[in-house]
Amino acid sequence: MTSTAEAPKSGARTAHPDHLGHVIFIAAAAAMGGFLFGYDSSVINGAVEAIRDRYDVGSALLAQVIAIALIGCAIGAATAGRIADRIGRIRCMQIAAVLFTVSAIGSALPFALWDLAMWRVIGGFAIGMASVIGPAYIAEVSPPAYRGRLGSFQQAAIVVGIAVSQLVNWGLLNAAGGDQRGELMGLEAWQVMLGVMVIPAVLYGLLSFAIPESPRFLISVGKRDKARKILEEVEGTNVDFDARINEIETAMHREEKASFKELLGGSFFFKPIVWIGIGLSVFQQFVGINVAFYYSSTLWQSVGVDPTDSFFYSFTTSIINIIGTVIAMIFVDRVGRKPLAIIGSVGMVVGLALEAWAFSAHLVDGKLPATQGWVALIAAHVFVLFFALSWGVIVWVMLGEMFPNRLRAAALGVAACAQWIANWAITASFPSLADWNLSGTYVIYTVFAALSIPFVLKFVKETKGKALEEMG
Repeated sequence: MTSTAEAPKSGARTAHPDHLGHVIFIAAAAAMGGFLFGYDSSVINGAVEAIRDRYDVGSALLAQVIAIALIGCAIGAATAGRIADRIGRIRCMQIAAVLFTVSAIGSALPFALWDLAMWRVIGGFAIGMASVIGPAYIAEVSPPAYRGRLGSFQQAAIVVGIAVSQLVNWGLLNAAGGDQRGELMGLEAWQVMLGVMVIPAVLYGLLSFAIPESPRFLISVGKRDKARKILEEVEGTNVDFDARINEIETAMHREEKASFKELLGGSFFFKPIVWIGIGLSVFQQFVGINVAFYYSSTLWQSVGVDPTDSFFYSFTTSIINIIGTVIAMIFVDRVGRKPLAIIGSVGMVVGLALEAWAFSAHLVDGKLPATQGWVALIAAHVFVLFFALSWGVIVWVMLGEMFPNRLRAAALGVAACAQWIANWAITASFPSLADWNLSGTYVIYTVFAALSIPFVLKFVKETKGKALEEMG
């Protein structure tokens, strides 16, 4: 599935002010998928230690249960485009909403560890669908003059979803007396944490009935009159709609779906530009960012932080993530992608190195010494801030820009797949690595952050201000 990317011509005008509020509502409703993406990805953070205790599992098996959702993510992302092209974007959103709901209920009421893992895979499939459908749909219904700003709703919704999940976890833990397995609403606290996602999932499904189908999809299935009506809703009346529909049809006819074979070439299987995209994706994950969102509560408790405080620190980290994302959205078109990536890498190296140093201290009565404890806490927030204001946003921006038009869809698919695999590798390995040597684990992440600097300097080209047709 591809989104409408044609530049505004004779038929495309800015939205009439009377219609802009409606367009914002449509984009915000679609971005609820992004909110659920962030929420479902990170809510497990509050249940890790309770799952370990309830099912009496070691770090390796626990990691697989946490990471297995990423398999569903990869499958969902790979298939969502085809599903949406067959049945429409709105129906695809509704399927994702049902899957989020089923996953939340199943995860809250598991019979055993194996079915908890199964519900996590189902939730992961919904995450993968939401990661593809939301941005594409928003691009397809947004007036050209507002497409960039409305498109940012998806990323903003993801980081807000992460923060809200941590706030909810913290509130529920306090309600359960600071015990993840404490009784709450007839269940254990961690089960309620996972089940609360039913609320935004149902809201997402209801909102999907209140927004229109994508004009691009309607045109693709021959429903021009209906597409014209929706274009009137989102672009106002001061538009030549026949010309606008012709533009969309022309753009659709121009699009070529590159085969996997066309990505091959060069000395190392893929063409160099594809390897650069893979490299960006892998470095984004290998700095260990998802440890901060999947395991931060466990991490802080392992060095003696009280469970309630550890949940609060997870929430404050999520707030820092939002702040960094806003900074990136403001500066990515002003500073440029490449300088922002380098700034972020340098900041991450500092934060990760300080964490590695702090975690190397000997625990006193099961806790880090005061100095190292404060350094670890501040450094963790510094790391997340610099990731969010750089690699968290610019990798997706660059992956959407850096490939030649003919290869873009296929190459982006390969890079996204590499990102999910790298995410899985970090998520699945952290508990065992932390048991081995927590400080050494952060040294590894520091090395990858440091290596990302020469990678960007040598191989990554700036895409700021360049037309997509200039990429090659």
